[in-house]
Amino acid sequence: MALKTVLATLHFAMDRLEHLLSVARGDTPADLLLRGGRVVNVFTGEVEAPLNGSTDIAIADGIIVGIGSGYTAYGEIDLDGAFIAPGYIDAHVHIESSLCVPAQFARAILPRGVTAVVTDPHELANVAGIKGVEYIAQSGASLPLEVIVMAPSCVPATHMASSGAALDAQQIFDLRARGIVHGLAEVMNFPGVVNGSPDMISKLAVMRGTPIDGHCPGLRGRPLNAYALSGIGSDHESVSLEEAREKLARGLYLLIREATNARNLDALLPLVTSSNARRICFCTDDRTPGDLLREGSIDMMVRRAIAFGIEPVEAIRMATLNTAEWFGLPHLGAIAPGRSASLVVFDDLQNPQPKSVYAKGELIARDGALLPDIELEQADFEPGSLGTCDVDWERFNLKVTADGSTLRVIESRADQLLTRSLLLKPKVVLDHVVADIERDILKMTVVERHRGSGKQGVGFIRGFGLKRGAIAGTIAHDHHNLVIIGADDASMIAAGREVCRMGGGLAVADGQNILTRLALPVGGLMSDRPIEEIAMRYDQLIAAAKMLGSTLADPFMAMSFMALEVIPSLKLTDLGLVDVEKFEVVGLFE
Repeated sequence: MALKTVLATLHFAMDRLEHLLSVARGDTPADLLLRGGRVVNVFTGEVEAPLNGSTDIAIADGIIVGIGSGYTAYGEIDLDGAFIAPGYIDAHVHIESSLCVPAQFARAILPRGVTAVVTDPHELANVAGIKGVEYIAQSGASLPLEVIVMAPSCVPATHMASSGAALDAQQIFDLRARGIVHGLAEVMNFPGVVNGSPDMISKLAVMRGTPIDGHCPGLRGRPLNAYALSGIGSDHESVSLEEAREKLARGLYLLIREATNARNLDALLPLVTSSNARRICFCTDDRTPGDLLREGSIDMMVRRAIAFGIEPVEAIRMATLNTAEWFGLPHLGAIAPGRSASLVVFDDLQNPQPKSVYAKGELIARDGALLPDIELEQADFEPGSLGTCDVDWERFNLKVTADGSTLRVIESRADQLLTRSLLLKPKVVLDHVVADIERDILKMTVVERHRGSGKQGVGFIRGFGLKRGAIAGTIAHDHHNLVIIGADDASMIAAGREVCRMGGGLAVADGQNILTRLALPVGGLMSDRPIEEIAMRYDQLIAAAKMLGSTLADPFMAMSFMALEVIPSLKLTDLGLVDVEKFEVVGLFE
C-alpha cells in the first residue's frame, strides 16, 4: 500500500474517532437515540431497567457510542420499556445449505435478530476453489448482515473423494494476507490432525494466531488431547453429554448445533450450567430454506434454551458474547460503547420474539419482516462459472455383480449425520445385486461431476424408505458430486440426467417421469431466486419423495450427508465405500 494511501486511511480513522468521542462525551448529537429500553447486559448477566433515561443508547456511524442519560440525537425512537439485546451471532453456518445466495439467506435471518454469521464457504470452495470463497465474501460485504468468512480447511475433505478444486496452505495463507478470511474453518480431517499429516499441519501453521474451528465427531481420550494441542479451539459435532463434557474439559468451546438434519440442542442443553455456560455457543451449521423461514435460526435456539430452563440472559449470552469472544470479534456480541449497533428488540424476556431489528444502527426489520425499503444487493455470477454438472453418461453404470454373500450397507439414522455399517444378505437377480424394497435397501451412486472423469461409486443404503422412483442432486457434502438414491435403475438415470440438464440442482423421478425439480445454478448449490420461492420448491421435492415412500423428514438433506467421508461410520463417494473409522475405501462385499 502506497504511503499516501496509508496516511489518508490514518487521517480518516483519526477524524472518525474524534467525532465518535465527541458524541460519546455528549458534545455532539448522535445519529440515533434509542430511549426507554430494558438493556440485556450480557457482561453482568442483568437487565438494566430504564430509570430517568439511564439506559438510553446513543448510536453514531453504526456504532454504540454511549449508554446513559443526557444524550441528544438527530433521530429518536422510544422503545417503551421493550427489551433490547445484542444481535445474535451464528457461530458456524454454511450459507450454501440454505440453497440461496447470501442476500436471500440474509432476508430469512435478519428479521429474526441474527445480525452476524461466522460462515465456512467450503461447500462452494469444494466446487469452485478460491473463486467460491471470493464469491461468498464479495456477496456478504454489501449486506447489513455481517458475514465473517473463515478459510475452508479441507478442500478436498479427504483423498477418498474427488472435489472440483483444492486449497493448499499457500492459498489459505494468501486468503488471510488479502484480508478475505478471519480464521480457519472447521478442521474436518481430524485423523490427519491427530496423526500429524503434513498437509493439515501446514494449514494449521499458516493460520496460527487466528481462531481455528474444529470438527471431530466422537473423538475422545488421547486423540482428543492431540486434536486440542494442535491449536483448534472449538467443536460442533458432539451428540452426547459425555462427549460434549469431555471436549469442554479439554479446553474446546462447545458449539451446540441445531441443523435440519443434525439436531443436537435437546440432547446437549442438560449439560449447560452456570459454571460452563461461558464456553458454549449456538450454531445452525446446515438449515434448509423452509426451516429458516418457519422455525428460525439462532433466535429459535435461544427461545428453546429458555423454555428448557436456561436463564434468559445466559441463553442470550450464548448466542452473542460467547461467540464474539471465541472468534475474536470485539465489535460484536454486547451492548456497550464501541460495539456494533446491531440489536434485537422484543417484549417478552421468557419468549424473545423479535419486534424490531437494527443492523449497524439502521432499523431494517419489524415484526418478523424486512422493511419494504430495505434492498439487499446480490453479487452477479455467470452461469457455469462456479461449477458445472459434467457427467459422462456413456460410462455411467449402475450394475453391481454379486461377488459375495455378505453386503456392506449404509444405514441412515434420522436427525443424525452419523450412519451405521450393516452386513446384510444381498438380493440378487441374474447375478446382479438389486434394490430390495421389502427390506428398505436402496441403490445409491455418487458420480464425479466437476471434470467428467467417469469416476463412480455404487453402493446400497437403508433408511430412506422409497418404494419406487429416485431422488438426485448435486449437493453431496463436501465434494458435491452428483448423488442418486433410488429403487430402480431407470428412475435413477432419469433423475440424474435431469439434474445435469439444469446445470446442477435437485430432482425426483418415477421411471422416466420427472415429478419435480429445483435448479441451483450457482455451483450446483444455490439459487438467486427469492428464498420464499426456493422454500416452496424444496417443499415440493420433499412431498414428491414422500409420495414415493420416503419416511425421512428431509430425504434431500439426509442424502447430501451420505457421501461425507469424514463422519462415521460408512459413507459412499465417487471412489467407493468409505469406512470412516478405518479411514479407507473398502469393498462392497465383506
